[in-house]
Amino acid sequence: MSRFALTIEFDGRPFMGWQRQSHGPSVQQAIEEAVWRVTGEQVAVHAAGRTDAGVHALAMRAHVEIEKAIVPFRLMEALNAHLRPEPVAILACEAVEDDWHARFSCVGRSYEYRIVNRRAPLTWEAGLAWQVPQPLDADAMHAAARYLVGRHDFTTFRSAHCQAESPLRTLDRLDVARRGDRVLIHAAARSFLHHQVRSMVGCLALVGQGRWRPEQVHEVLAARDRSRLGLNAPPDGLYFTGAVYPING
Repeated sequence: MSRFALTIEFDGRPFMGWQRQSHGPSVQQAIEEAVWRVTGEQVAVHAAGRTDAGVHALAMRAHVEIEKAIVPFRLMEALNAHLRPEPVAILACEAVEDDWHARFSCVGRSYEYRIVNRRAPLTWEAGLAWQVPQPLDADAMHAAARYLVGRHDFTTFRSAHCQAESPLRTLDRLDVARRGDRVLIHAAARSFLHHQVRSMVGCLALVGQGRWRPEQVHEVLAARDRSRLGLNAPPDGLYFTGAVYPING
């Protein structure tokens, strides 16, 4: 039995999310079925994070255990062949120790949220970014984001369906920057609550539109009340960008 670490890119639009669902296709299911076609083995693929329906990944990390003797490169090539035409690609594959776990060994996760700030409708980026036609003040959004960095009770910014035992999280990074008509938000933490990034982005967008003062983000954070949330951004613009592991892990 060999354990392999996978780095995965996917377009989340056709899927109900990462995790297997009884009511629709998932990224996990697509990869597990590809493994079965390659090896004839029923396996479980474990990921660093569970993305929602419509959320994308540039470098999701996952692992799978396989009995068949196969080298990492051949496994990667075979999986990619069987994943077509699904918008899922294995970017890298490597053998890892038996105690390496994509989720439990992970010590950091990062996301990027992409806003296209223009009035013209999206064409090829439809479903791949959030279009906000009203002008956004990215500097005001960045100032508001400062209130969320650090260790806080993020009850206001967690989904009502979040299964985490505690709303306490330490947000290591939340930056907002404009690149032409793009407003990019980068977030990093050891772990996130369900909908936390999308909820934070939605409130920052209200600041950018001038509908909220930057200080209001701190006020709703301190309220620890989901009903105080101003806006939950759509999944379209959210990308899982990376997972961090100990050097010796």
